[in-house]
Amino acid sequence: MTIDKSWIRENRMSSKYLEGLKNFMKIAEKHVNSKGKVCCSCKTCLNSYRHVLPTVYAHLHDIGFLETYTMWIHHGKKHVGSLDLSYNSTPRTNTPVNTPTSNEMFDVIDDVMAEQNKNVENIDEEGRGIDPEFDDLFEELNTKLYLECSDMSALNFLTKLLHIKVINIWTNSSFDQVVELLRAAFPKSKIPASNYEAKKKFRKIGLGYRSIHACKNDCALFWKENGSMQNCPICKETRWVDTTTKGKKVPQKVLRYFPLTPRLPRMYSSRFTTKDMTWHNIGRSIDNMMYHPVDGKSWQDFDQRYPKFAKEPRNVRLGLVADDFNPFGNFNSTYSTWPVILTTYNTPPWICMKESSFMLTLLIHGPKSPSKDIDVFLRPLVDDLKMLWAEGVQMRYASTNTVFNMCAMLLWTINEFPTHGSLSVWSGQGYLACPTCNANTSSIHVTNKMSYVGHIRFLHMNHKWRQSLLFNGQPERRPHPRRFSNTTILKQLACLPDRIPMKHHEHGSATRKPNDETRKKKVELYET
Repeated sequence: MTIDKSWIRENRMSSKYLEGLKNFMKIAEKHVNSKGKVCCSCKTCLNSYRHVLPTVYAHLHDIGFLETYTMWIHHGKKHVGSLDLSYNSTPRTNTPVNTPTSNEMFDVIDDVMAEQNKNVENIDEEGRGIDPEFDDLFEELNTKLYLECSDMSALNFLTKLLHIKVINIWTNSSFDQVVELLRAAFPKSKIPASNYEAKKKFRKIGLGYRSIHACKNDCALFWKENGSMQNCPICKETRWVDTTTKGKKVPQKVLRYFPLTPRLPRMYSSRFTTKDMTWHNIGRSIDNMMYHPVDGKSWQDFDQRYPKFAKEPRNVRLGLVADDFNPFGNFNSTYSTWPVILTTYNTPPWICMKESSFMLTLLIHGPKSPSKDIDVFLRPLVDDLKMLWAEGVQMRYASTNTVFNMCAMLLWTINEFPTHGSLSVWSGQGYLACPTCNANTSSIHVTNKMSYVGHIRFLHMNHKWRQSLLFNGQPERRPHPRRFSNTTILKQLACLPDRIPMKHHEHGSATRKPNDETRKKKVELYET
């Protein structure tokens, strides 16, 4: 049944407004919390504060109803992103949505507040959020960009300006110059003075990162049990560039970690992304064609092995990508920076592979590549993944405004061959370079080069090419390499030694023999 909401724009003294307010209060009575309070939708409270019903009625009568609040998600109305099966699997187009510019940021702030205040403990006795920074954001949202501006708030303008900065890859200094020019041209406008001030306004909405100090030789992180140490527990190298400075000490190396657990709840707490997070449950192929990993054998095998995880469609499946690049754009430089990125496969194929859907989780700075010691830097991410798999995390589901326990798992990693060697510590060179053939890799040493031969082995035993003598003068009678089962590979991993990570550590001669073990140590990523 459609509820008439046209009364919210009527004069507060009119009979139509009073009748509509009476009907709204009847709906609100059914959605009070344990303390008898409900979100107040007046133009001042903006659904950010809870009050008892008489106070809500007084506010709506005296101040007026928030005209942009037409989807009553705080008062029992389900948002269009609920877990129904009427989802249209047609890809989204680029048709712009006619959203009032004065209200674009309200929904964003409202979703973030609801996420952080999903527990009753986050609301004080007056129904106000404990963190006062949201009050400043709402005040900025209700402040005009300039006195005569009617459809653009200061916060919306700043959001659009920062969006342009990101899309066009402006530097911070260029952004400072732009806002300086705008402030000079429009001296009475509410434009921030610099990039620093602009980012400071969005500090509460955004998701930050943690700076974790690391040993300069990549031995260990100064984190958790090593957090208070001043020297590396392995190589005894000092943590600081200058240990004698009287001011703030500068670490020798810093790992920037963007925690995973706050990012996944943000995708479910936003009314704009929550529906896409359950697409995989209803978007499977119906014509036996593969359009998405959900149609693949690996996904289906996992569902059969872990039915409890698969039963909850809101559980998250992730893919990990890592590679190095030179941030200075100079190919003569040996500096190497490694980003580690996660993508979410819950979303449709036209979304999960978009750049805006990627989540940067780790940024490993150089100057040297972490190489086989990359697992040292992966430890914060691995700890989060283990926790999300075993325990999960409580988060708000915006479609139904309820709280559920979400778990996550890592499906696979996608990398080029050298990076695969770093992540798995499987050597991508030498006699046993092929991770599929494993110990049965066919290779020979030819004039200081490693050559991988014997591909005729993959043909069936009666193929005529097996009898050809053109390659090395001998027929090929060997069967194709056997496939190693998961159990066999796990046994290989269990026998690996615990190699000490260290950049300057001597590991012996680089010359390898045909019977050398290709993996040299266990890595953190195997624990996921």
